[in-house]
Amino acid sequence: MTRVWFNKTFSSLAAALRLIRQGDTQHNYRIICSNTNPHAPAFLAADEHFVEPKGLLGQEYAQWCLAFCAAHKINIFVPGKEASVIASMHGQFADVGTRVLSTASGEYLRLINDKGRFCQSLDLPLAPPAEFRVVETLAQFDAAFDELRSRHDKLCIKPSSSVFGLGFSVLDEKRSSAEILLEGVPYHINVQDLRRGLETMGAFKKMLLMEYLPGHEYSVDCVADNGRLITAVPRRKSLISGRGQTIDLRDDILVSVQKLAADYQLNGFFNAQFRERKQGRLGLLEINARLSGGVAMACLAGPNLPYIGIAGFDRGFDQLEIPPIRNGMRVTEIAQATELL
Repeated sequence: MTRVWFNKTFSSLAAALRLIRQGDTQHNYRIICSNTNPHAPAFLAADEHFVEPKGLLGQEYAQWCLAFCAAHKINIFVPGKEASVIASMHGQFADVGTRVLSTASGEYLRLINDKGRFCQSLDLPLAPPAEFRVVETLAQFDAAFDELRSRHDKLCIKPSSSVFGLGFSVLDEKRSSAEILLEGVPYHINVQDLRRGLETMGAFKKMLLMEYLPGHEYSVDCVADNGRLITAVPRRKSLISGRGQTIDLRDDILVSVQKLAADYQLNGFFNAQFRERKQGRLGLLEINARLSGGVAMACLAGPNLPYIGIAGFDRGFDQLEIPPIRNGMRVTEIAQATELL
């Protein structure tokens, strides 16, 4: 039996592990999961689970992973934490009998995780990124704001490195922060309040001041094989809360994710985020070099993406039968209460 290890990553891993178990009807895989949280939800879906030591980072953590693979006879390692460091150590893991399923090389992963540098590197004719400027001081912010605001009705800002949309805000030029708070408007901030905060900070971590794209957002769950796109399931998010998401096989999305996979030699699992401009033309927001939190919704449309990614990496994708995608299907997720370990 092939032993597959997922180290510490996001809480959405539990759904992906359940999908692997559903797809693995021949019981070829034994799923191992680890996390610093002794009550991690993913433990419920794993065959074996382990608590990781806290505080390890960089090479120190990667060496711990290497020792873990050797001690537990891991055949396939899917790294979450410190993925870019581990991606540069495939040879060392191979020496202990472990194949590493990295989404990209260490160099490309570091590029993808820096949204500013990544957007500057893009050549994506059908979905160019929103116009943006990198800012690290108030002077840069003011200059970028004046320039971009002269061309775009609305601007937004986000950290160059973040996950789950943390730090993203639309710049509100009319309402005060108190009005925004009392009206319950999420992901908005008064631009003058933001300026005052940036002025107080002096220099701050790299941010992207951007053109705001007002249309539908698309989340595209993908599996690739060393630059070759195997399958992709785009989900269009409703502009009205509570109406779910719709599987939408837009040609421009499929061509774009195919090009992203080739340009950045993507492998295994990745998720691409797009949003529409006013005229409906797409703009790429970012790539997430991992399984997305909504991957279970994508899998309802046909392909079991987590299983396909593991089995294809293990035995070759040409051996797999990938079901067609149910275009137009409407999907959602419903929370379910669960007892933790």
